[in-house]
Amino acid sequence: MGRPEMRGLRPGKLPPEILGHLLAKLKRGDPRVLVGPRVGVDAAVIDFGHINLIAKSDPVTLASDLVGWYAVQVNANDVAATGGTPRWFLATVLLPDGSAPRLAEQIFDQIQEAAETLDVALVGGHTEVTIGIDHPIVCGTMLGEVAPGGVMTSSEARPGDHVVLTKGIAIEGTAVLARERPGRLAAAGVPRETLDRAARFLQDPGISIVPDARAALAAGGVHAMHDPTEGGLATALAELASASGNGLRIDSAAVNVYPETLEVCRALGVDPWGLIASGALLISVAPESAAAVTASLRAAGVPAADIGLMTGEKGRLELVKDSATEPLPAFDRDEVARVLE
Repeated sequence: MGRPEMRGLRPGKLPPEILGHLLAKLKRGDPRVLVGPRVGVDAAVIDFGHINLIAKSDPVTLASDLVGWYAVQVNANDVAATGGTPRWFLATVLLPDGSAPRLAEQIFDQIQEAAETLDVALVGGHTEVTIGIDHPIVCGTMLGEVAPGGVMTSSEARPGDHVVLTKGIAIEGTAVLARERPGRLAAAGVPRETLDRAARFLQDPGISIVPDARAALAAGGVHAMHDPTEGGLATALAELASASGNGLRIDSAAVNVYPETLEVCRALGVDPWGLIASGALLISVAPESAAAVTASLRAAGVPAADIGLMTGEKGRLELVKDSATEPLPAFDRDEVARVLE
């Protein structure tokens, strides 16, 4: 197979075929690396004997508001989705030329606040003023730990598993659009109270899935978890299926889309299925344990719904909508990137 075309890339994740091509070229020689880089896998896992280290690195680039707080949350989410507990955080903070010193202080305060909420220690990183950018960027690295045998990866989803979704979709995307484009949304007729509620989605229902993962694992029977981020729920479902070599069949009516999300998306011509979706957790669970997992989540105050099944039909991604079956929608980039560019 020839080298994939590298020209004309647009903001957002690398297309999976290009990323897969690049990852396939990596040499894998360290036996202590239990989980290495792979499309659709949330974090790396390294064997430290009595404990396994989880390592995750993720930037915040699509928003300029609360970037420090975002960076801690999204990196902690991927550690939790791997079955572990986030412990230590490093941040690389890039500030535009001419930034006021107060901006650096605000970002540090945001990082510290989020870290304290999750009982995570800020242990290092780097800060600089950088040419060529027009808004602050924070690149975070979260380290966590998980006991041997407790590692979760999206590659372990199995045919027949039920797919459970926590909270609802596009929580982060709804907040980003409300915070970054309030004037445009107001001009499109979105009421002020709706915008205020949407902007608070970062905290309520919240973008952390650390409690979600903890409650799901406590119930047992979980085979895999995956954290939907850029590209929204549709992309996360495709990644889960691809990483595990499965197909899936999803009931559109079972997927919760918040009223505020629907209103924001309608005003901007956005599809919520392709909108950045931190705050939700996808869980692939043995059929006999699905009810217990949803009950455990609800008991912990986390809304949850059984939205479909993993199938053995590799590459077949189906969405049941109004009693008809159609292909799962696909997005070559996140909807929020399209709006903000």
